[in-house]
Amino acid sequence: MPDPVKIGDRAPVFSLPSESGESVSLGDYIGKKPVVLYFYPKDNTVVCTKEACAFRDNYEEFRRLEGAEVFGISSDPVESHSSFSREHGLPFRLLSDEKGTIRELYGVPKTIGIFPGRVTYVIDGDGIVIHIISSQLGYKKHVEEALWALRSSQKGKI
Repeated sequence: MPDPVKIGDRAPVFSLPSESGESVSLGDYIGKKPVVLYFYPKDNTVVCTKEACAFRDNYEEFRRLEGAEVFGISSDPVESHSSFSREHGLPFRLLSDEKGTIRELYGVPKTIGIFPGRVTYVIDGDGIVIHIISSQLGYKKHVEEALWALRSSQKGKI
């Protein structure tokens, strides 16, 4: 496993299929707008659903911050993401990392060595990781801190 991505690192670029089946590349956003990548364990589980809905409910606020884009990433297949996204009216893309390659590339740890970790990376418009949130159960913390990081970055405080 490579070294985990840290604050100040250039975000590793990747491409993954979205809930619609089309490929989404992080490289298409670097240099254009900030990105929030949130890794979560599994579609349709209690905390993951609450987290997705919290990002949904704050999505317009993210978009107001330099057009920031939000992406959720889990190992669920495209079909699961499609259903989950539709059911909860998610306005952002869910990316399917079925083999865990991108989770490993970013160094997202497992919780108690078993469960996929819940980690959010806030990436500025230049592709630099400016904040990382890691909390398995504190789903609100991911949204609140991601918004704080983007606001602080906009004001030149990060």
